[in-house]
Amino acid sequence: MNTSESMPQTEGLPDGADELVLRIDGRQALSAEWIGAVSAACDSAEDRGGRSKVVVHVSGAPQDPWAGHPTVSLVSKWERALRRLERLPAATVAVVAGDCGGLALDALLATDYRIATHSVRLLLPAGEGGTWPGMALYRLGRHGASGSVIRRALLFGTPVDASEALALHLLDELSDDPARALALAGERLATVSGTELAIRRQLMLDASTTGFEEALGAHLAACDRTLRRAAVAAGEVAS
Repeated sequence: MNTSESMPQTEGLPDGADELVLRIDGRQALSAEWIGAVSAACDSAEDRGGRSKVVVHVSGAPQDPWAGHPTVSLVSKWERALRRLERLPAATVAVVAGDCGGLALDALLATDYRIATHSVRLLLPAGEGGTWPGMALYRLGRHGASGSVIRRALLFGTPVDASEALALHLLDELSDDPARALALAGERLATVSGTELAIRRQLMLDASTTGFEEALGAHLAACDRTLRRAAVAAGEVAS
């Protein structure tokens, strides 16, 4: 880490607050500290039982394509931390500005809703031998590896600009005032239960790999859960 500003940061708010903040600097090399920061944010969100959303501020891209030359073991731990973030019983919102690559891109692609400025460029680190073959390739590929923009990014490290990323659904919103956009997103998410969101997120992710008969049981179970919750809520109102 070069400066205190680029150290991993997780900002937990007091009891009753509905937002946890994680800041990730894509210029930095992968380290145990960054893994710990993501894990700490996940711990806090899980402890709050889905009552908080997680806001992930990401920016920056590494100058060294294999920054820090991490071990495969460290990369595995990082990917597992991101998988936790991706499956949290809480809504996750990313705010991104400028170039976004390395750790920042990894984290961005693991969130539910992504707000960006018009200056954003998504960058896959590329060096001698090709692009970094991390799980960002997997997540980008799930969005449509057959598209020419994604294909060039995956194979050659060609930057994906903000308008392209929006069209490809890699970003959800472009804004000249990301703070305002984040506030509006927070209002929309205020009534969303994190635990229920996690169930629907998983049903959506499973859709491309699960057959109808297998998926039906999981969806019926989710429907039953929703109806039971509605009945309980209606009983509470009636009483």
